[in-house]
Amino acid sequence: MRKLLILAFIGLAAQLIDGSLGMGFGITSTSLLLLLGSAPAAASASVHLAEVVTNAASGISHIRFGNVNKQTVFRLILPGSIGAFAGACFLSSLPGDVIKPYISGFLLLLGFYVIFRFAFIKQKKHYAKKGFSKKQLIPLGLVAGFMDATGGGGWGPVTTPVLLAKNDDEPRKIVGSVDTSEFAVSLSATLGFLVSLGWKEVSWTWVLAIMAGGMLAAPIAAWLVKKMPAHILGILVGGIIILTNLRTLLNTGGLFTEAFIYLTYAVIFVLWGTALFVSARKNKNSSRSII
Repeated sequence: MRKLLILAFIGLAAQLIDGSLGMGFGITSTSLLLLLGSAPAAASASVHLAEVVTNAASGISHIRFGNVNKQTVFRLILPGSIGAFAGACFLSSLPGDVIKPYISGFLLLLGFYVIFRFAFIKQKKHYAKKGFSKKQLIPLGLVAGFMDATGGGGWGPVTTPVLLAKNDDEPRKIVGSVDTSEFAVSLSATLGFLVSLGWKEVSWTWVLAIMAGGMLAAPIAAWLVKKMPAHILGILVGGIIILTNLRTLLNTGGLFTEAFIYLTYAVIFVLWGTALFVSARKNKNSSRSII
């Protein structure tokens, strides 16, 4: 019973992060299941099955709060679903551990860029109403869907920072659109896992516990996205990207000591806090000058 309550709390916390920042549910939940002894494919299958329901709740909440660009969602769904299904079917034979550090390195740099842009570069006042083009979203959806299924989480960490870096839509609508489109991606990944693994590999007790916590957090996260200032939302997303991918890089190959890892995290938190302070102060001064 205690383990189920912990899983429900993790589901709640993971969805609160994922729904408000556009990433985090899969990575957080999969890491926990692996820690509890689940096999990688079974952990990813269980998380994606839970995400089908939590993402549906999250998508409905984002739509109700006006956080969604429907054009972006429709253009992400098909390639994302194809990539997720393919990734799920071939998870057991793919060198995910070999590829993951390179993807993490790219996303780490992208995270620094996102923070720099939202902290120091003047933001657009008006964004493209039609969102992103098919040429931008089709390859992105395929790669992100594939990474999501093979890594147990990757749709948000790959898609959200890339779209934020383009600066062609409001941050809240990017987060809401990515989160809403993830329903189809999770469903396709789940179907792929069921085809390749079968129902027996899924831990239904764990799925239901994570699902319950995630559903409670979905509307709260969508409300936070609507109310949070764009510059704060962007910097928070950038920080989560950096911390998530830095962890992958520092733990690759056992090259770094614990002291070095903790020092690196301390430096990142200081830089992250500085960026939030600079951005908040700059936007406060801008508001005063307008008045």
